[in-house]
Amino acid sequence: MSIKLKEIVEKHELEIIHKSSDFDEILISSSDINRPGLQLCGYYSKFVNKRIQLIGTQEWHYIDSLYGEERFHSLEKLFQCDIPCVVFSRSKAIFDEAKELAIKHDVTILRSHDTTSKISSKIISTIDEALAPTMRMHGVLLDIYGVGVLITGRSGIGKSETALDLISNGARLVSDDSVIIKNIDKKLIGKSPEITKYFMEIRGVGIIDIQKMYGVAFVMEEKSIELVMNLEDWDESKEYDRLGLDYNYENILGMDIVKYNIPVKPGRHTALIIEVATKNYKQKELGYNPAVELNERIIKYRKR
Repeated sequence: MSIKLKEIVEKHELEIIHKSSDFDEILISSSDINRPGLQLCGYYSKFVNKRIQLIGTQEWHYIDSLYGEERFHSLEKLFQCDIPCVVFSRSKAIFDEAKELAIKHDVTILRSHDTTSKISSKIISTIDEALAPTMRMHGVLLDIYGVGVLITGRSGIGKSETALDLISNGARLVSDDSVIIKNIDKKLIGKSPEITKYFMEIRGVGIIDIQKMYGVAFVMEEKSIELVMNLEDWDESKEYDRLGLDYNYENILGMDIVKYNIPVKPGRHTALIIEVATKNYKQKELGYNPAVELNERIIKYRKR
């Protein structure tokens, strides 16, 4: 897994001071960023050259304190290590020696207006997202009362129609039909493919634009997934959970996510059931389980 340096530059609007000949093909495969303070002092033991090299305020002032050949040789040792790029933060002036060495060793030099910590955090976040384990799932992702709910089920069972009912009641749409899911720092983050963002397909109506129809308050860029609501056809022979004492789970990208199997049949208000299930989940997460409470009441009653 990797991300092109070009994508990082474009996303964070980094200023290109010098572009290497292979700039468009440079790949970054690690989210670790190196601040080469030790390297500028000549210490290269265990130096990982394939990381982005970030010149922060301290490194810049150290380089600025050097003169003539000393500055040139300090920088040359770094530039000749086949590094992907050098980024200067805080709009710091680019040393003439750095420009000369960038041309000599064909190294990209970039500059950011952000502080060192801010641009470092931004770049790391972007790379982490790009390198995270990823999959696509067929379903609808919504934010319901602050909870990321992924609605799944066979094609035609009514996922989009149910989601539309929930949106009309205040839920926010992240993605319809296809959800891109990434495992980032042990959290499942879902978002929409760019081409279908905020669009929904409603059978009998066609394509609708949720943002245009309902407003920006009813859509979201991405959301962490906490619940899976799996819609399935009602089966009279199947025993459905009637108490809710224990959770069922679905494993997605190595993470166990709480899963409700919601039987669907005419006359059942599926959207309302999903709303109730979401509220019930939030209550349980806050330490209150109504099934346990009822069980305790029954036990107390029998002891009378």
